[in-house]
Amino acid sequence: MAEQQWLEKAWSHITVKLERTAKKIGARFPHVSVGGTYECADPHWWTAGFWPGQLWLVYRETKDESFKAIAEKCERQLDEVITGFDRLDHDMGFMWTLTSVARYKLLGEKDSRRRALLVANLLMGRFNANGNYIRAWNPWFEGDENTGFAIIDCMMNLPLLFWASKETGDPRYRAIATRHANTVLEHFIEEDGSVHHIVNFDPETGERVEFVGGQGYAPHSAWSRGTAWAVYGFALAYAHTNDHKYLQAAKKVAHFFIAHLPDDHVPHWDFRLPDDVPHYRDSSAGAIAACGLLLLADQVESQEVTPYKRAGERILHSLYERYGDWENESEDGLLLHGTGHYPEQSNVDKPLIYGDYYFVEGIARLRGIRSYFGYLKKC
Repeated sequence: MAEQQWLEKAWSHITVKLERTAKKIGARFPHVSVGGTYECADPHWWTAGFWPGQLWLVYRETKDESFKAIAEKCERQLDEVITGFDRLDHDMGFMWTLTSVARYKLLGEKDSRRRALLVANLLMGRFNANGNYIRAWNPWFEGDENTGFAIIDCMMNLPLLFWASKETGDPRYRAIATRHANTVLEHFIEEDGSVHHIVNFDPETGERVEFVGGQGYAPHSAWSRGTAWAVYGFALAYAHTNDHKYLQAAKKVAHFFIAHLPDDHVPHWDFRLPDDVPHYRDSSAGAIAACGLLLLADQVESQEVTPYKRAGERILHSLYERYGDWENESEDGLLLHGTGHYPEQSNVDKPLIYGDYYFVEGIARLRGIRSYFGYLKKC
């Protein structure tokens, strides 16, 4: 099937399915599909932006007012998370970039702008100047000590800070975003392009203490979703700064990711797994990486475009053909076979809302859309 034909078919399947699931899910916050039904999390959970973000992606083209109404209601519910300060962590970028920034860019609504700028200030407050990193989490339980934890996922929270600097003319947001990105560049990326999930720093001295396996198999393995966050995150950092060291980092990690893909172009949950550990796929890692690869293809010199664009296209086509669930009305998720957190045996081999979101974004990109919620441009 010619490229444009399968893309239009994929987009049709997406919109038809979301018309059905939107009626079922409504203004809630789906996280993982279990037995065909998306289980919903509390608004404070890090994935809260992906469902409304997905609706905004489709609304942009369909102008379906029901999608808009649900996305706006989700955004208003997140106000309680802003005021419930103790439950906020670094994933404010994920949450409000795909809700408030998205609505502001699409509709110019000033209340969304105010929300996003307030949250950008709260995100800045997590910056540890001793180690030049944004602290990832608050304690998960009494006695938990993670003050020094920074994680690769946070590269995807930085666009909120870059946007805030552009929007206000205040360089402080950008300065913190670039300092965190530089720390990631120094401590998270290995020479071969593999990526650590968690780095623990001494919060007083800023010295690196240890690598932590986190959602990967081991501290020195190569968690595929973390690799995908790095590809996309550094490509976004370059888009906002034009600093070539970020472009080179994105390319380096992209080469590692592409080189370690199996025959169907969709990664296992970790690229370095012993033979006796189940090699589950992670469709969400594939979708995230595909978006990053397509962004890279837009940024590199003309002679370099083809490998990145082709890899992104192959991943998305494989996800559509082999991992998509389109005709089954008993399944809420778009993509099957995601792996959330294998070491904790949590959400293994299930549809994940963030996999769905980045798949929709990737298909939109292949169809020619070039302005996105994490960019400086208006949509």
